[in-house]
Amino acid sequence: MLEELFIRDFAIIERLSLRFERGLNLLTGETGAGKSILIGALGFLLGNKADTGIIRSGADETLVSATLDVSANADAKAWLASHDMDAEDGTVILRRGLKNNGRGSVYIQNVPVLRQDLVDFSSLLIEVHGQRDSQALLKKDKHRQILDRYAGIESDVAAYGKLYTEFGAKRKLLESLALSEAERARDLELLGYAIEEIDGLKPVAGEEEALAEEELRLSGYERLFGAVAQACELLSDQDGALNKLRKARVQLEAAQAIDQRLSEASRRVDDAYYELEDVSQALGSYADQLQYDPSRLEEIEGRLSALQKLKRKYGATLHEVLRYRADAQAQLARLENWAEDRAALEAEAAALEALVYERAEGLSASRSAGAMELEASVAAILKTLGMPNARFSVALERKPLADGKVVVGPYGADEPEFFVSANKGEPLRPLALVASGGELSRIMLALKTVLAKADGVPTMIFDEIDTGIGGEVALGVAEHLAGLSAAKQVFCITHLASIAVRADNHYKVEKHVEGERTVTRVSRLEGDTRVREIARMLSGDAESAASLAHAEQLLHKLGRTRG
Repeated sequence: MLEELFIRDFAIIERLSLRFERGLNLLTGETGAGKSILIGALGFLLGNKADTGIIRSGADETLVSATLDVSANADAKAWLASHDMDAEDGTVILRRGLKNNGRGSVYIQNVPVLRQDLVDFSSLLIEVHGQRDSQALLKKDKHRQILDRYAGIESDVAAYGKLYTEFGAKRKLLESLALSEAERARDLELLGYAIEEIDGLKPVAGEEEALAEEELRLSGYERLFGAVAQACELLSDQDGALNKLRKARVQLEAAQAIDQRLSEASRRVDDAYYELEDVSQALGSYADQLQYDPSRLEEIEGRLSALQKLKRKYGATLHEVLRYRADAQAQLARLENWAEDRAALEAEAAALEALVYERAEGLSASRSAGAMELEASVAAILKTLGMPNARFSVALERKPLADGKVVVGPYGADEPEFFVSANKGEPLRPLALVASGGELSRIMLALKTVLAKADGVPTMIFDEIDTGIGGEVALGVAEHLAGLSAAKQVFCITHLASIAVRADNHYKVEKHVEGERTVTRVSRLEGDTRVREIARMLSGDAESAASLAHAEQLLHKLGRTRG
């Protein structure tokens, strides 16, 4: 549910902050007051494409944000969880900005996201139905979801989908085994050669590092031995560090006998002497053990070269080479036992296929029953909305045939699509091709009324739903809007008083000139201000006694709220 909307520097809206309630929220006002701009700002927030032309003249940036309650919206909370976000206290904040330099920003819960992420998420929160707005209901792939939700088979479709995926995996594995004898023999030879080549070297993960260290020692033997020998000489000869430290110890021991404050210095010199003595002995032992073995160096270089050749063929590292060998062994075993494996897999795949087709037929039967109920319900509502000859049809096209059988997909064998004939004598056409904006709006209203409990989107906005209607039709539209708002939060822009009086919450959009600038303001109407607005909508005169009396009478007769 949309709770708050904030707009800054969008078209002629300088700054606007609104709070909304549940139920039927109606927006009225003179033509050109900015009602469509308000819808445009909301569309911008929901992810519609936009350019810098929407920024208020003289401003550097436009910003639109909204606070929404998603505590009862399972789909929205699941989306947030899948994107490592939380709905704090059941609330979500959307924010989108656009600067004059064309750079934009999009945030969900203060987390920067892509515009497409905003589009995907906001589609679970709000639907905008205007004259020709892009709408989820116009997309054929959405029709299957709507019908399944209406028929109450979503969990059955999900279970079928898992079964279909399992069947596809079995079939793919069978296809991989269905090789010709020549291909199988070739693969057996290639895999066997690879395993033999790898086993011939018996590589061990990590051995390259140890070999490289040994190669470095052998190839640099002369420099290594010379450096160690010189270090030993600097430590141990007559003028070396150890002899000098020994003399320093004697002198410090004599000095310490005179002044005890030198005891710490004497101790540290002792420690240094013994430490260097240990180092000198260790270096001497190391030098004695150093040997130059040209044959070992040649052996190491050959081994490293052979391992490198293996890596060029079977993996970037020895670990990957060994993994390749394990995979090759498993594939080799499958090919060697392919007849037995194929027979078992064929039996499993056949059983799964039969179950998939059985479940698909069950889904088709449920969809067919749901489609008949949906057609009747929508057609009945359209008659009350000034479309007495309208026909609404759900076409359950089957997927094409293959080998005499219906092709099934991840959702079954059906490709549902909604068709409409708005007037007598007209053929049924896809919903997306309905030409009249007014007709399309009423068809959407009829669908949404029927689907209110099945559709998970909690907030709907209808822009200019009253185009080309009046009288009894307008009363019918108002009745259905009111009924829809019992299950949804509904917003509607209207020019008809017979619709406006049904509002739970009535807002007026007005355009004012302040200083040298035109600005749009929105105010919530109650009491006398609402009566005057209804009077204006009825006759264009918000002050005459007759108009006011008529407005009060209409509010008393049809209004859902008083005051």
